This record gives sequence, C-alpha cells and structure tokens, in this order.
Amino acid sequence: MGKPNILIIMVDQLNGTFFPDGPAEFLHAPHMKALAARSARFRNNYTSSPLCAPARASFMAGQLPSRTRVYDNAAEYVSSIPTFAHHLRRAGYYTALSGKMHFVGPDQLHGFEERLTTDIYPADFGWTPDYRKPGERIDWWYHNMGSVTGAGVAEITNQMEYDDEVAFLANQKLYQLSRENDDKERRPWCVTVSFTHPHDPYVARRKYWDLYNDCPHLMPEVGMLEKQDPHSERILKSCDYASFDITDENVKRSRQAYFANISYLDDKVGELVDTLTRTRMLDDTLIFFCSDHGDMLGERGLWFKMNFFEGSARVPLMVAGPGVTAGLHTTPTSNLDVTPTLCDLAGIDIEEIKPWTDGISLKGMIDGIPRTEPVLMEYAAEASYAPLVGIREGKWKYVHCELDPEQLYDLEADPKELTNLAGDPAYADVISGFRAKRDARWNMAEFDSAVRESQARRWVVYEALRNGAYFPWDHQPLQKASERYMRNHMNLDNLEESKRYPRGE
Repeated sequence: MGKPNILIIMVDQLNGTFFPDGPAEFLHAPHMKALAARSARFRNNYTSSPLCAPARASFMAGQLPSRTRVYDNAAEYVSSIPTFAHHLRRAGYYTALSGKMHFVGPDQLHGFEERLTTDIYPADFGWTPDYRKPGERIDWWYHNMGSVTGAGVAEITNQMEYDDEVAFLANQKLYQLSRENDDKERRPWCVTVSFTHPHDPYVARRKYWDLYNDCPHLMPEVGMLEKQDPHSERILKSCDYASFDITDENVKRSRQAYFANISYLDDKVGELVDTLTRTRMLDDTLIFFCSDHGDMLGERGLWFKMNFFEGSARVPLMVAGPGVTAGLHTTPTSNLDVTPTLCDLAGIDIEEIKPWTDGISLKGMIDGIPRTEPVLMEYAAEASYAPLVGIREGKWKYVHCELDPEQLYDLEADPKELTNLAGDPAYADVISGFRAKRDARWNMAEFDSAVRESQARRWVVYEALRNGAYFPWDHQPLQKASERYMRNHMNLDNLEESKRYPRGE
C-alpha cells in the first residue's frame, strides 16, 4: 500500500489515570475499548503543558512552550513554526481540522489545508495573565468553582452544540474522501477531529448521565489536603475556591457528568470508526486517540488542570492501524512525541523532522526498542507567578519553580503523590541528578523573563485593538455552496455517479 491515511481523534481535558490500559473497566466506552484492543497503548503519557493552548501548540509542533512561545491561552502561535500538518502536507498529504485547536493569532490554519469549523475559544489576546500582578483574579475568564456547584444534566449546551457539529462535519469529510478511494492519483489524507468534551462545565445529556447512577467512583480517592504545596494553594486562590461551599454532592455530580461525557465522546468515536469501516478505509488508516491535558476532578481538593500531578498532566494516547502492533507500553512518553511518530509512520524521513521537534518517535517503542529519554513539561500561565518545569523519568517525577520548594515523587511507591521526597537526605543523589538535567535544559531566569515580556507586549496590543474598529482573528469557515449538491453548471449523470461510493453496487 501507499502512505496510510491518518485520523487523529483529540479530546479535551481527559484524565489519563482513567486509561490505565485503554478506558477503565467502569467506563461505559465500548468503542474506545474496541479501539484500545487493537492499539499501541501508552499508559504513562504526559502533556507538555497542562493548559489548552500551550498543550495544543506543543502537540502540533512537538515543541515545548519555551520554544513555541505559546505560554498561556492567549499567546500567539506564530506561522513560521512547522507543525505535523506542515510536515504531512509537504509530503503530499491533504490535511484538515474539524474542531478545537485553540490557535491564538491571525493564522488559524498552521498547515491545515482546510478547517471545517470555527474554534470554540477566542483567537485574540484577551485571556493574557499578568505576572506583574501576582494573585490577581481576572474574574471574567479565570476558572471558578461554579463549574462544580452547577454540575448536572442538560440536553444541549454550548459545548454539546460544538462537538455535535465537529462530529457531523468530520464524518461528512470522511465520506467525501472515500469517493476518491479508487483514484490511484489521490492524495493520502490526515483529518484531525478535535472535541471539547469532557472539559468543564460538568454538564451531560441524561442518556449518558444515567449510565453512572450507581458508579462507585464518584468521590475522589484523595480529598482536600490539610496542607497544600505553594502552587496548589495558588490554584485554589485563582479558582476562587474560598467563595464556594463545595459539598460531596457537588463533587459526585461533577464527576458523574465528566464520566457521562466520556461516554458521549465514545459514541462520536464509534461514528468515526464506523464511517471508516463502511467506506472501506479503516484498514488503510492510522488512528491516534489523544488529549491535550487532564482534569484533577477533586483529587487533593483540586479541579481542572494547571499542575503536574497525575490527574492534570497524564493523558491517554492510543495508536492503531497498519504497521502498529497492539500492546501496552508503560515507559513514560509525551504528547511531544506525536508529531515525530505521525511523520515516522507516514514514511517521512525522521531526520527531516528532528530539528523541528523536542519529541521522540514512538515507532521504536512500538517495534520493541526501549525509550530512555526523560519526559519534559512546562507551565507558565494562570495560577503561576513564575514558570514551573517538570521531569518524568522512570518511576520519578520532579517539579521545580524558582518560588517554591522542589518536589520529588516515587510514582511506583506513591502513585497518589502524597509524599514529597525532595527534602529527604536519602534521596539527595536523585535530586542532584534531576537538578543537573533541569539546568542543562532550562535557564529559569531567562524563561521567566521571556514569559513576562510576552505578557506585557500582549497587554499593550490587546488594549489597543479593542479600541475603535475591531477585526476578529477567529476562523470563519467558508462554504462554497454553489459547488455543492446539484447546480446548473454540472452534468447530473456525472455528478450522481461521482458522489456515490462504493460505485456500481
């Protein structure tokens, strides 16, 4: 066969601890479980940054935020950064996006030939945090605990409306592409379908909600801690936790809605795989299932993301399709690895990709070659007062911020990350090793300075652009209605035959 087609299914804020080897047993997710059974599954896969825009920019390019300069949800993603869409398109692929990617700035394509939907989030600089004002809450866009106290059932929401459209247009595009199956000159395709669930607010349709009425996992395993680390304290303050009375019932309803929305997404995954199957494209298509970051879901008293604990930073990754051996991999990996892996599996010379990525192709792991490189993470957005960096290597996780005591966790002995070993003399050599790796990779003073300069620039530009005439950067999908269905410049017989697939059956 020629180059494989590629379907990337991306979801938003899906906690990777619920995917120990595909979806956890208690999740009602038959389609994801079926996909997992034929996938390479990466149990300990991590985001590059636990926030939407930085994570997605890094995912697209395989570069850390300190390299993309997408530090937060309002930092511009510049057009000159090569993404997997650029690499694949350069190699002859058709590339399309249906759904969210949270690009900020006037370039809303970043290598995609076509976007089928607009984005769900704004493309301007309005969500810029400000390190010059530590502790300031920007009420109109910062997370607050209203998502938890307001959890419940609804048949339509802003996000459901969006994801229903994302799925519909993606399936429509797959049908369109199937009509070219028999064309020997056709281009291989990469379609990215990016949903916004199960991201808060925690609201779900009744038919999915009821699946979890007797779920035994509606309370976190670790409740609110008596003493939080300094960054967790900052997160609680940024989410205005003290202004809300969070009850056990609020927590249960929030988690029930979250699980329900995983089942909602499972139906979307099933639709996409079914379309591939019925149009005879499944056997020639690589499928990547992934998420941008996780959600703490009340563990340790924390919600949403913005930290390097497992619930926030660990995310599912499954890869299925031609040339991919199914099986579980436990060595830590990163979303940074997706871009080089996509390119490697698509037959692109990996040496061409290496200068443009901080990730490692996972094809070697899939083929049985051990991975030895550590996994790196960064965070420099709301709730932080200075950048944080993290390293996951072997059983260890190390976290550093210039403002805080170091953190070191043994995830084999302490998977809930309750015992910080950084101050224990017995682990002095381990800490020393991670400090050396940190200093080799990051100049923390320069990182902090770059973030502050970026924020200050954007505050000036945003305030200026909101005065007078306003031209939005948000993507406006164009439909060439005069080229669809039946029009008088088309031959009816030719049209009906060309739009049918399979033909002559």
